[in-house]
Amino acid sequence: MSTEENSSVIVVKAKPVRKVYKAGAVRVNKIPQELLNDPILNAAIAALPENYNFEIHKTIWRIRELKAKRVALQMPEGLLLYATTIADIIQDFTEAEAVIMGDVTYGACCVDDFTARALNIDLLVHYGHSCLIPIDQTQGIKVLYIFVDIKIDTAHCIDCLKATLPVITKIALVSTIQFAGTLQVIAKEMRSAGYETTVPQSKPLSPGEILGCTAPQIRCADVLIYVGDGRFHLEAAMIANPKLQSYRYDPYEKKLSEEFYDHDTMRMVRQNAIENAKGGQTIGLILGTLGRQGNPKVLDSLEKRIITSGKKNVNILMSEIFPDKISMFSDIDAFIQIACPRLSIDWGTAFTKPFLTPYEGAVALNLSKYDLEKPYPMDFYASSSLGPWTPNHKPQELEKQSDACCGKYNFSIIGALQQKTSEESQNSPEGFVVRTSPVFPLLFFLLNKQTLHS
Repeated sequence: MSTEENSSVIVVKAKPVRKVYKAGAVRVNKIPQELLNDPILNAAIAALPENYNFEIHKTIWRIRELKAKRVALQMPEGLLLYATTIADIIQDFTEAEAVIMGDVTYGACCVDDFTARALNIDLLVHYGHSCLIPIDQTQGIKVLYIFVDIKIDTAHCIDCLKATLPVITKIALVSTIQFAGTLQVIAKEMRSAGYETTVPQSKPLSPGEILGCTAPQIRCADVLIYVGDGRFHLEAAMIANPKLQSYRYDPYEKKLSEEFYDHDTMRMVRQNAIENAKGGQTIGLILGTLGRQGNPKVLDSLEKRIITSGKKNVNILMSEIFPDKISMFSDIDAFIQIACPRLSIDWGTAFTKPFLTPYEGAVALNLSKYDLEKPYPMDFYASSSLGPWTPNHKPQELEKQSDACCGKYNFSIIGALQQKTSEESQNSPEGFVVRTSPVFPLLFFLLNKQTLHS
């Protein structure tokens, strides 16, 4: 090739296209200081109980941010007396109309996004429960969960526990979402005092949080402490942990009491219901329609099993379930209700036909086994649940579970606890109450049945 030809050659170097990555838009969640420091708004908030955190500033900011025109307020009956005050504040400090949803709300499973959508709601504010139904699964509307954190006298609770339990006691703390933050404070103080203290978790719930149908099986603990009023949530933890000694600290009455549950009777009654249902040829599948209680995925799973077993099924939709109404379905042999497992566990004997939970239905349909050697499963919303008859079942989570203990669990602690609780202490805090009992709770129940069920 000649020099002239070479001079005409042009070398082209490839230049790679420079990729520029732009961050997506990020919503600023910080509440403006002018809103937090608004004297008129803060004066209005002062009308609400000081120890109840309704997160009014956060709610107002969210409504303004969404430019919502219609806001629905949903809360359990215990908080309804504050509903009108909150509604007035919302309407005074935003351009939104506030609608109070008066239907009964038993728990987080009752979040009623379907009704809210029918009312053309822009934002549903659900009070008193955690985010059990993911906000990306609600029906085209925004949902804001307000836990309503309640401040209590933690020092009194800690003093009661110290006065009752030997320092060698291994403690597990549980409660509802209102006191989830308080549990961490109590746990820290008890650890500082030398107590081995844990705050167990049943995912996707928060640490220490339990529901009436969902509670963790606690490893390596001697005593279960529930902080809260009433027994409904406590009983879920007691059912899941039948060998643990259980106490309830009532923050309103400021009393610590030892609590008992008749596990033997409950297991016998539920086993009989399962056995009676096995012979049924027509099974009624009840799907609860109170908020999000019913789960279509669980319904489909059980329906397929019924069909493959050669039985007939009848699907029934009900918002609230009563024995009288169920008795009208005289041609149905047994029922499996996908609403609240505690309906069957607590009131199953009120129904004339076998009235099973999804787990019990799975046992009756030979999908699972009823193992009396293991605790009754309280895992309805747990991701580590036993099977697809629960809404959040994830097989990989179940594989992570282990029956192994750390080796520190010692049943002899019960003797020390009974010796401790039987002694009257002159230094006990005011309002301190402990009910002592024999080692076997069943005997206590037979002698005190009327009192314990009141």
